[in-house]
Amino acid sequence: MKRILHTLMGVCQATVLIAALSFAFNASANEGGFPLDKAPNRVSNNASLQNGAKIFVNYCLNCHAAVSMRYNRLRDIGLTDQQIKDNLILNNAKVGDLMTISMTPKEGKVFFGKNPPDLSVEARARSPDWIYTYFRTFYRDDATQTGWNNLVYPNVGMPHVLWQLQGERTAKFEERKDPHDEARAEKVFVGFEQLTPGTMKSQEYDDNIADLVAFLSWMAEPVQLERKRLGVVVLLFLAIFTLLAWRLNKSYWKDIH
Repeated sequence: MKRILHTLMGVCQATVLIAALSFAFNASANEGGFPLDKAPNRVSNNASLQNGAKIFVNYCLNCHAAVSMRYNRLRDIGLTDQQIKDNLILNNAKVGDLMTISMTPKEGKVFFGKNPPDLSVEARARSPDWIYTYFRTFYRDDATQTGWNNLVYPNVGMPHVLWQLQGERTAKFEERKDPHDEARAEKVFVGFEQLTPGTMKSQEYDDNIADLVAFLSWMAEPVQLERKRLGVVVLLFLAIFTLLAWRLNKSYWKDIH
């Protein structure tokens, strides 16, 4: 019995440690940079995932591949093969093919300075909050090669591919004294100024970005909901097993002095 309890305690301690390290990593992932907004959690919402998939194939899949994902895996978010073929496959690929692109790594390096990363697990490599804030903080900057810049990823090589939806904006900065060194000044972001309207209103654009982030999060681990459900079942089983083992141990030793 002591051995069982010791094992369970070890598992619990390891779980707590992993959770703490994960929290610390996410908290420090953008330390010293632009503060991240909290991305809405829509991974369990098929309507959001389907809209996110539509945005992904129309705006992202031209330059970024997702070679760990097959089109037919989109059945898991409520789409039929015919819907996938008619609405989400924009080239000659088949429903069972991987989400690849025609642009080669060499061409990507020429166009953008480096090959655009594969987005299969980008939501795990970064974080949903990072991606959500990233797509909402592009602004016009004539000093860059693409004419765009980003608050989360300064001097980013990627242009704002969703600018027609959001419209064109410029960022406003103010010079302020460094609170730790009065001899130095730093540029502080104070807000955006809308230059041209987009086809979407601000809240509508944010909702669509939330759907895109949800799809990227789901694509990074399509079985995550099942994993969490099984995790709850396993924990309940361990709790019941521990109770039964404790009662059995007590019953076994009650007449032994």
